Amino acid sequence: MKNFLLLPVLCAMMSCGGQTYYYEETGNVFHTYYRIKYRSERILTNEIETELRAFDLSLNPFNPNSTVAKVNRNEDTEVDAWFASVFTKAMEVSEKSGGLFDVTAAPLINVWGFGFERKDSVTPHVLDSLKTFVGYRKVRLEGNRVVKDDPRLMLNFSAIAKGYACDVVAAALEREGVKDYMIDIGGEVAVAGLNPHGECWRIGINTPEEGAPATEDHLSEIVRLCRKCGMATSGNYRNFYVKDGKRYAHTINPSTGYPSENTILSATIVAPDCMTADAYATAFMVMGAEDARRMAEGIPEIAYYIICTGADGNDEVLYSATMEEMIGKR
Repeated sequence: MKNFLLLPVLCAMMSCGGQTYYYEETGNVFHTYYRIKYRSERILTNEIETELRAFDLSLNPFNPNSTVAKVNRNEDTEVDAWFASVFTKAMEVSEKSGGLFDVTAAPLINVWGFGFERKDSVTPHVLDSLKTFVGYRKVRLEGNRVVKDDPRLMLNFSAIAKGYACDVVAAALEREGVKDYMIDIGGEVAVAGLNPHGECWRIGINTPEEGAPATEDHLSEIVRLCRKCGMATSGNYRNFYVKDGKRYAHTINPSTGYPSENTILSATIVAPDCMTADAYATAFMVMGAEDARRMAEGIPEIAYYIICTGADGNDEVLYSATMEEMIGKR
């Protein structure tokens, strides 16, 4: 379903071609929602939908006609520029995270089931057999074709594609002359310019709360985004388990194939683009808090906000100096 709203706008907002208005568009894509606000002289519904359909045909693994689906079926396929961009970023983040971010890891994740519901059937033999064709170093791009070391290897960009979709829609809006926008696809966000009140965009970070309905607006913090950037949060806020009084998120370590027992419940990243933010937010969820902080120190373009379980079993928040400024702590 697709809807748009004309939002109230400051009367001073004029362009050389006439008056501009803020529009809000909502709908569903990639099995999730999208919400887009932008200031323009006209409605850009067709342009947005065209871009999302084209993106789906490139990177949605559940679309049998998509480029990634054809690659996974080992068809002789030339990949497009979007596929190449996502693949290249995924390999970069995999390398920097020591393989803890890995777009080939879906077989390991799937074998455990949602919330580790199949854990009784997961054996070292099963994991070892899957690991023979899992690993980011077992696949590469040669020109515009994907080359696999093992034909069973499959690519799933779900941990990075929503963020990149935000960037793709942002680029489409900018081609139409839009300078003020907020694009939210399933919780990943790309922004530029100002909101309808003429202020920085304000994006909330949810607080992990056991039993709280997903629709409730429980916020740990509000981040002020005052420049063109992307923001992504990883971590199923209500999908964790308790062990020895501490909460752990349901996350699989692709290097070992086993659940990653660390206390990070959610990780929010702000980066120059949403694809980068999305990828590092996922990587943080597999790392321990200290490892994540150490890695972030070597990547100055990202800011982070981590919610984890402290030594006393209560929530603890860690954030970078740049994020401290964005949430108004200094």
